[in-house]
Amino acid sequence: MNVSKISARAFEVRPGRKRRILHTDRLMMVVFDFEDGPAAKPDPPHSHPHEQVSYVAAGELLFFLEEESCRLGPGDMIAVPPGRPHTIQLLTAQARVIDAFTPLREDFLEPAAKVQAGSAGPNP
Repeated sequence: MNVSKISARAFEVRPGRKRRILHTDRLMMVVFDFEDGPAAKPDPPHSHPHEQVSYVAAGELLFFLEEESCRLGPGDMIAVPPGRPHTIQLLTAQARVIDAFTPLREDFLEPAAKVQAGSAGPNP
C-alpha cells in the first residue's frame, strides 16, 4: 500500500467561507470553513445530482432538507440524496463541515485547480 498526505490549499468561496478539496477518480471530500455566522436566515437552497454525506466537525447549524430541518453540532452527520433541495443556517460564529460527494462535483474542480496552480481568486 502506498499512502501519501495531500495538502489542499484553502480558497475563499465568498467572504467568510473557505473550501479545501481532495478527490480521487470517483470520490470527493470538501472541507468548508465558515467564519460568517451566526446567520439571521438560511442560505438559499440548492440541489445537485450528487450523493452527499456531511460531518459537522465544529460549530452548530440548522440543516434543511426540503421542508425538514434539524440542528447539528460537532460529531453529527447527515446524508443528502441526489436532487433534493437543501441548505444550512449557521448558528455559531464559526463552523467546519466536511462533505463527501460522489460522483465528483465538477463545478468545484476548476476554481480549486486555479488555486492549486497559484492563481488565487474568488470562486465565480
